[in-house]
Amino acid sequence: MQLRAPAILVASRAHGENAAIARMFTEQYGLVAGYVAGGRGRRLRPVMIPGNSVEVELRAKSDSQLPFARLELAESRGPWMTEPLPAAAITWVCALTACVLPERNAYPNLYQALQAVLTAVCHAPSARGWLSALITYEAMLLRELGYGGGKPDVDGDLEQQLEQFRALEAPLARYLLAERDRDVMAARTLLGERLARMLT
Repeated sequence: MQLRAPAILVASRAHGENAAIARMFTEQYGLVAGYVAGGRGRRLRPVMIPGNSVEVELRAKSDSQLPFARLELAESRGPWMTEPLPAAAITWVCALTACVLPERNAYPNLYQALQAVLTAVCHAPSARGWLSALITYEAMLLRELGYGGGKPDVDGDLEQQLEQFRALEAPLARYLLAERDRDVMAARTLLGERLARMLT
């Protein structure tokens, strides 16, 4: 297997002394994973931040082998990971994507929607500018994976959008994250708490 494509890095975990296993979401190939030599080293650490847009090159001798991955940074979301609310949103939406999508199935609409969510989180002046995009993305995930999800009404004020956000928690937990890592849903809980503070 060999491919090169733009991607969104959605997860990275340590492997061995200095390497990392990265999961990347591409428009054409869907979710792909790769072994990144030196992924925890000083040079690549800024690249290996979930939410970053990267150019990924994957090479493997067979389909059963975990490919070696080379990543080049295209757009960093690192500066927003120091801000509590944007960091919580980026962490949640990337963890959700990495956890629920099957590997190597293309979801071009989801890829474009995730790019839009991340761009909005990083460039809107407040959560009022990106919460509707995040809710729409969650509902799209449910629909694309066969669990309905409907089309949420995201045109209301922040309080109404938070109600929509809370309403999606049950179907996400039941259908997409049942028997999955509890830390993923914990990321959404943290985001919800930080969003709720905006109303007080």
